[in-house]
Amino acid sequence: MSAFSPTPPANRLARETSPYLLQHAHNPVDWYPWGPEALARAQAEQKPIIVSIGYAACHWCHVMERESFENEQVARVMNEYFVCIKVDREERPDIDQIYLDAVQAMGIRGGWPLNVMLTPKAKPFYGGTYFAPGNWVKLLENIAQAYAGEHRAELENSAERFTQALQGSALAKHSAADSAPAADVSDDEFRLLAYNLMQRFDRERGGTSHAPKFPMPGIWRFLLRAYHVSDSPALLNQLTLTLREMAWGGLYDQVGGGWARYSVDAEWLVPHFEKMLYDNGQLLSLYSEAYQVTRDPLYREVVLQTVAWVRRELTNPEGGFYSSLDADSEGVEGKFYVWTREELQQVLGDEEPLAAAYYHCTGVGNWEHGTNILHRRLSDVDFASAHDLDPPVLAQLVHGWQKKLLAARAHRVRPALDDKVLTGWNALMLSGLVAAYRAFGEAELLELALRNAKFLKQNLRDGPRLYRTWKNGRATISGFLEDYALVIEAYISLYEATFTESWLREAEKLMEYVISNFFDPAEQQFFYTDASAEPLIARKKELFDNVIPASNSVMAHNLLRLGRHLENEQYQALATAMLSQVRSLVVKEPQHLANWASLYVALLRPGAEVAISGPQAEQLRRELSQHFLPNDILAGALQTSSLPLLEGRAATTETTIYVCRNRACQLPVHSVPEALAQLALAPAPG
Repeated sequence: MSAFSPTPPANRLARETSPYLLQHAHNPVDWYPWGPEALARAQAEQKPIIVSIGYAACHWCHVMERESFENEQVARVMNEYFVCIKVDREERPDIDQIYLDAVQAMGIRGGWPLNVMLTPKAKPFYGGTYFAPGNWVKLLENIAQAYAGEHRAELENSAERFTQALQGSALAKHSAADSAPAADVSDDEFRLLAYNLMQRFDRERGGTSHAPKFPMPGIWRFLLRAYHVSDSPALLNQLTLTLREMAWGGLYDQVGGGWARYSVDAEWLVPHFEKMLYDNGQLLSLYSEAYQVTRDPLYREVVLQTVAWVRRELTNPEGGFYSSLDADSEGVEGKFYVWTREELQQVLGDEEPLAAAYYHCTGVGNWEHGTNILHRRLSDVDFASAHDLDPPVLAQLVHGWQKKLLAARAHRVRPALDDKVLTGWNALMLSGLVAAYRAFGEAELLELALRNAKFLKQNLRDGPRLYRTWKNGRATISGFLEDYALVIEAYISLYEATFTESWLREAEKLMEYVISNFFDPAEQQFFYTDASAEPLIARKKELFDNVIPASNSVMAHNLLRLGRHLENEQYQALATAMLSQVRSLVVKEPQHLANWASLYVALLRPGAEVAISGPQAEQLRRELSQHFLPNDILAGALQTSSLPLLEGRAATTETTIYVCRNRACQLPVHSVPEALAQLALAPAPG
């Protein structure tokens, strides 16, 4: 298209706020957003539906758009025979879940773009992911011919069978083979769980065994908790290997901070270059907690550099966090992030040979077209020794290289930004910032966290209800269980990091709403959608932990933590009941239920309740929070509080720490070392 070609006319997506939907607003395809208008038209005209699902940072979504959805001839076939619906999976994970499950039930590997053929009643009968233009048109013509002819009844019968399968209980399906009632958690079963997970590990380069490799923060956060209760060197070694390799590899942006979504190879070298808010929020939590255990300076370095990137590139003026950065710029994957030796020479001058050695860059490159993905293979101590440098001198040099390269990179064409604000993903980043604040105690981390917490409360709340997404000053789409679960989790963590009681009370309000509107008493789990939400062909429950933990596993943790804070036995009993429903599966397949596995640890080794009262409560909390206390809960007040853990513990002139476990309290103490001794922890190394 020439520079003077007119912009194609807009379709209905032009009225949407999702950047992904707006990317398709000038396609010749007659796209509809998901909603009653499109579904009514399909019913009235008795046309099958194409529902095409993707997200703004999806590389192959862009490829299929360029090849097919911008093509007039392809669009003509789609418009003539189908009602065409575009869905942003990040805005509507409920729709994405249903049709992804449907495609997988058809024996097809799922992914995005996800293209599913539906009857006019929105029931799926065929689907797939990326299609080349010729194959796509041939498929559409064959389906259109079959649906208009004698095969329509066959397709509708197939759709009915898939729909019935979708409406079945995932919990019942996976627990059918385990009809015996579950016993209590046990040390023997925990050892089996850990053993089963260890069989999946790459012992040389970290992570799990096969490429592509995703960060999967939930697995490594479980390993931290498993190590905490077992002192197993094997668990700690696998954890530190993985965290080092992910921080050294091309998966991590060595210049600007932040992790990409996954590595296409087993060495963590070549990322799929998009950066997602949800990954980085959880990785902040993971590396901050790992720092509390190991005091490895690498972990502090990547956390603070990533926070700087979030502040610089993913934070809106109001305090909300944007969703993602695309992999592509100028139509080329990774172009923004890679360097030739000549480019490094232009920026770094005489220091370029040393920088090239540090980041393993060569003249022929390790990526496409002679470019290099910056990565590391030595610790700073070992690199400094190999090049006869003092470590502080090397640290100063590296900081200078990063600053110069970041400034040079700022002149490049940037990857597209998905600037919608998603409630659940913001909550993950909020939790990550709180974890970083607890580990490092830097006020700027708490300030960023509080700004975001206030943004969520002011812009994505309506009484006890949450919205899913916010953009251009407008909140839309009712919140899903993921949003509620992750916000509750973040609010509890924010209370423990500040002792501001209102955050715990906000968590309590949201919890009561979720129990009233999402809970299924028959299966003792929560539905993904609100009882008042738009009815779809199935109402699903999310049980399996993925890169983002399952909303039910997060809710179970929340019930346990909040139940302990509020001394609510019903909450705690429900958390235990929820785990019992999936326990045998957690033990057999912990790689798919890692956040449930962390709950297993919390129930196996219940932590202490630590209450701090008095004028120095905040100072002692900061000192105590430098330690890894995964199963303990912290409560405190400078003066008086109505919380059960602080009842009868009115502040005096001397600040006091109370450590209680299993309804038995130890003698009050007045210093953190004394409290750590009662918690059976040694003081942290310097």
